[in-house]
This record gives sequence, C-alpha cells and structure tokens, in this order.
Amino acid sequence: MATTLPSRIATALIAPALALGATAGLAAAPASAAVWSSCDQWGSTTLNGYTLYNDIWGSGAGTQCIWADSGTNWGVNANHPNTGGIKAYPNAKKVINKSITSLSSLTSGYNVSVPSSGAYNTSYDIWDTGYKYEIMLWVNKTGAVGPLGSSQGTVSLGGSTWTVYKGNNGSNDVFSFVRSSNSSSGTVNILPILKWIKDTKGWFGNVTIGDLQFGFEITSSSGGLNFTVNSESVSSG
Repeated sequence: MATTLPSRIATALIAPALALGATAGLAAAPASAAVWSSCDQWGSTTLNGYTLYNDIWGSGAGTQCIWADSGTNWGVNANHPNTGGIKAYPNAKKVINKSITSLSSLTSGYNVSVPSSGAYNTSYDIWDTGYKYEIMLWVNKTGAVGPLGSSQGTVSLGGSTWTVYKGNNGSNDVFSFVRSSNSSSGTVNILPILKWIKDTKGWFGNVTIGDLQFGFEITSSSGGLNFTVNSESVSSG
C-alpha cells in the first residue's frame, strides 16, 4: 500500500504528515554530490524518463532525503522512528499507458542495497490509469511489515514464487505478491502476473496500466539508514 498516486488518491491518508515539510531537511544527504537531491516531504524531479519522489506520506514520520545520479540510480537516507505504520515510499515512476492485452511484454530489472535493520520492503507499485487497482510486488522485506489483506496462497509467476494477498484500503483494491525469499537483484517478468490477475483470477478486466513505480516502503529506520537503487530498468512492448 505504497503512495504517490497523484499523491495517493486518498488525501485523508497523508493529511497527518503535512506538518513534516519544515523538518524534512534534517536527514543527511549523500557524501558525494548528486545530480539532484531533496529533503522536502514531496520533493520530486524527472530524470531520463523516470519521475523520482521523496514521498514522506505517513503519520509519525521522521526525516528523509533523496538523491539521484539518474532516474535509475538513486537512494535515500531515512530516519523514521521505530513505530508502526508506513512512513514513506521513496520511488521512481515510469509511465506505461498500455492495456494488458496490448502489451506484448513488460519486464523490469533491479539491483538494490538495503539495510539489515529497520522495517521496510522493497517493492514495485503498479497502478491502472483509473487508480482502482494496485499491484504490489515485494522483492524483499525486513522487520515487522506485512501486506494488506488476506492470503490467497502461493503462485510461481514472472520468474519467482510469491505469496499472494488480496485486500482493499478503502480507496482501491490491492493485490500484493510477496517473494518467497528476499532478493537484492534480479528481473521480474511482470506481464504474466498481470495476466494471471486478469485471466486466471478475474480480479480485474483489461485495464490500462499507468504508473509503474519501484522503491522502498519504509515503516521504521531509526538512527538513519541508507536505501539505494544501484540500477533499474523497465521495458515494455
């Protein structure tokens, strides 16, 4: 249940975080100069076809700064308290704007460096253009975090085995695929996952896929932890 939807469809979910703007500049930026950096709560920029978001949206969040050398090489230093609830979803977004049946392929590669402590997941957050359906693909997770909804069992798709969860956050349906083992690098064949939801389960029809985001859904990172996307690629046909 990550955000940055047009800042997350449900304004009510982000309202408690609006006071963060004045304090979000306290987190540490990377030691080397980046092409772009921001400590603003809603800081964003576009680099080589990807839109980057700092996206500190949750209640009780601490501080976080984002930096980027490109749209596919970026990271954050986040210092969020050791409390429950998602605090932020720093991410890079690629717009697809193709219906499922018109897609001949949709794949993504990733390589990340993540901390061994804290509570977070590294995930894709994929939306239809109407923002009625959210598909999350968790490639790794650490600490006390879990997906929304109830387990629908396991399935092997797109090159990995996942436990599938189905739920609703009050604004949209959420389908979460949690990888059976943590991975810091790999390739996900996303189209078979979308077709499985559409054709095998019937949870949605021939929707148009809009935003494809990849980043870190952070619940806690007390003391300041670094999350880095060393590389990412998104390819569609």
